[in-house]
Amino acid sequence: MSKEQGVQRLLDGNRAWAQQCLSESPEYFHDLASGQHPEYLWIGCSDSRVSADEITGTRPGEIFVHRNVANLVVHRDINVMAVLQYAVELLEIQHVIVCGHYGCSGIEAAWKKTPLGLIDNWLRHVQDVAERHADAFGRGMSEVQATERLAELNVLAQTANVCRTTIVMDAWRRGQSLTVHGWIYRLQDGLLRDLGLSVARDGVLAAEHARAVGALGCRV
Repeated sequence: MSKEQGVQRLLDGNRAWAQQCLSESPEYFHDLASGQHPEYLWIGCSDSRVSADEITGTRPGEIFVHRNVANLVVHRDINVMAVLQYAVELLEIQHVIVCGHYGCSGIEAAWKKTPLGLIDNWLRHVQDVAERHADAFGRGMSEVQATERLAELNVLAQTANVCRTTIVMDAWRRGQSLTVHGWIYRLQDGLLRDLGLSVARDGVLAAEHARAVGALGCRV
């Protein structure tokens, strides 16, 4: 298949999808164009195998999405902060879901300290998580077990980072209904797992985070 044919496949797929949507509901695109009112913000990994809409069985307009390598929430990253602020303050979403996944190449590179270039600086944040929880990685662990544990701990750390933003704390202080969740996805079976960290108000993050980390058999 040529490069041109590969791109054309996407355009053809788009037309087929649009026609299917119209056959099911003639007003589908008219309704979609009238505005968005999503209930959820999804902060996930850029991995091409983990599409928020696809794995949750939702349609366009239901989930506001931000994705980056290893689903990180870095307070200095204006991109993720802008998405979070827009979602919370303008769209008034009710749930923020931080979703990682097992088999994440970013997590694996961070764990193995594989040099990849510029992205090493980004993945340093994942290595910081591993160092904070060094006791969670026993000598008897396989590489797969270690990277899966790091993927879980990273989700919990980034969920906590969302809760610590002024955006979320201000929302809670003004009484806005907003809950932050930490989930993880397994490619091998297509299932999402709730990691047990859901925070809906200020002042409880430390206890809830410690409980979720403890449920993994780790110390905070």
